[in-house]
Amino acid sequence: MCGIVGYIGVPEKIAEHQALDVLLEGLRRLEYRGYDSAGVATVSGGTVQVRKKSGKLANLIGEIEAAPLVPASVGIGHTRWATHGGPTDVNAHPHYGDEGRLAVIHNGIIENFAELKQKLVAAGHVFDSATDTEVAAKLIGQAYRATGDLTEAMRIAVNELEGAFTLLAVHAQAPDRVVAARRNSPLVVGLGEGENFLGSDVSGFIDFTREAVELEQDQIVTITAGEVSIIGFDGVPAQGKRFHIDWDASAAEKGGYDSFMEKEINEQPKAVEDTLLGRTDAQGRLTLDELRISPEQLKETSKIIVLACGTAAYAGTVAKYAIEHWTRIPVEVELAHEFRYRDPIIDQTTLVVSISQSGETMDTLMAVRYAKEQGARTLSICNTNGSTIPRESDAVLYLHAGPEIAVASTKAFLAMITASYLLGLYLAQLRGQLFSGQISDILADLHKIPAKIQTILDGAEPIKALARDMAQTPSVLFLGRHVGFPVAMEGALKLKELAYIHAEGFAAGELKHGPIALIEEGQPVFVVVPSPRGRDSLHSKVVSNIQEVRARGAKTITVAEQGDAAVTEYSENVFFVPETQPLLMPLLTTVPLQIFACALATEKGYDVDQPRNLAKSVTVE
Repeated sequence: MCGIVGYIGVPEKIAEHQALDVLLEGLRRLEYRGYDSAGVATVSGGTVQVRKKSGKLANLIGEIEAAPLVPASVGIGHTRWATHGGPTDVNAHPHYGDEGRLAVIHNGIIENFAELKQKLVAAGHVFDSATDTEVAAKLIGQAYRATGDLTEAMRIAVNELEGAFTLLAVHAQAPDRVVAARRNSPLVVGLGEGENFLGSDVSGFIDFTREAVELEQDQIVTITAGEVSIIGFDGVPAQGKRFHIDWDASAAEKGGYDSFMEKEINEQPKAVEDTLLGRTDAQGRLTLDELRISPEQLKETSKIIVLACGTAAYAGTVAKYAIEHWTRIPVEVELAHEFRYRDPIIDQTTLVVSISQSGETMDTLMAVRYAKEQGARTLSICNTNGSTIPRESDAVLYLHAGPEIAVASTKAFLAMITASYLLGLYLAQLRGQLFSGQISDILADLHKIPAKIQTILDGAEPIKALARDMAQTPSVLFLGRHVGFPVAMEGALKLKELAYIHAEGFAAGELKHGPIALIEEGQPVFVVVPSPRGRDSLHSKVVSNIQEVRARGAKTITVAEQGDAAVTEYSENVFFVPETQPLLMPLLTTVPLQIFACALATEKGYDVDQPRNLAKSVTVE
């Protein structure tokens, strides 16, 4: 998820609105979308001027101060969340096409970039970066040389692209326009007087206009200082949806939500979708191109050790159930900070999988280094391209979930689970543990998960209402079995992090081995109920647990599969989630617990984005 902004005004307004000033202000507001690098391109005097720099926006500003740009009335800007290619100056956007006369910025992932790049190299094109974006730049530049029309060049190019993308382009020979296209990636047009704007969201131009146009899927927009025109990828003229922005600037950065956490909870369908994007070939087989460990080496794996801390460790625990079931490889889940202090048994056939949103978690990094010293192969599941843990690991599986600003993880948790499922299915594919049809069926169900998460989000108000009613509750317990057990622990952790109250997650089977002593009149107990389909014995056992705590005065709140009538009789509140395969259920049952914790903490007046005493990335042991 990158931040993009475009601007064009009449030359007479340069004194009032110089393109560079508009772009930098837009990037400042969009920096939450990406802070690996930033860059701008403006057009003046028949030349495209580009400045770009790795790191935060301040680095770009320093670069511009050192090498000022000629004033211009048209330009594009980009703040990057790296996907293809690490966060370097060369990989920063914009990228060039048409021998430096064209500049392009991009948000998203181009799935078929490798195939297209191969063809372009064969045709004589030279690439400077490791990005998928430069492929689009070369294609647009090639089409412009054939047509002399930037809008038509964009149309020709996007019809060759697969995946998710928003593209913005400017050309030295077309200084009166910015052309953009979108597929499966956001783009909004801002409408001004004698000027127009583009942004990945409205915060990119909210300081300059409150009138906007939302583009539909597969549309190309051309903006000039006085006009906005839209066509489909097929070239047919189209219309966008006009709307007025009534958020203030702060709310715009959060997409209109009250907090980044609420925004990120609502981004989870997209986070799961993007984690799945581009992971299969034309035949439907999994292709995890980033792994860098040969299939032959992976097939030798005799044991998997998952290293993680906090929420990531619970994602790893979910992964254990799935990977063992699909591959028959034993999986251990270790808290990274304990791993190297207990003399673990590992060798060259051990695959050590580290999970870290930031890729900078010091406990996990030190554990990975220890594992490498012992000869193990290391694989990182991470959300931050170019961070330390992926760099030092033998292989990496990136999440592509976009920046997560709130300290308490939500969308990264679901993306970690999704990536772990992909790893498990890939290993099962390599080892022949599952038939190709079985893997295809599971992948098909995974691709249905984003829509099912959206269903839960759309029906979230009863969960929020319960949270508001329980704002003064001093303690909440969580129970779960099988993959519901780590979900219960994650639900408890969210309440601890956000609401600062006592919360514990237990394996439901442990209830009579001690935790039931905590049950007293009015004690709230969340129960993550397994599906009644398939593993029916577990379902009946958990329903018995609900009856046991309720008989002792507990207030029972259940998260259950849609249509599970057995739980309603014994629950004060039931939150249903759509049906899916039992092993995939954590991607759904986690969401009501996140919503509950966020709403309860908000009702108590706490800052859910920055809980006390916590940091987003723990960079010390």
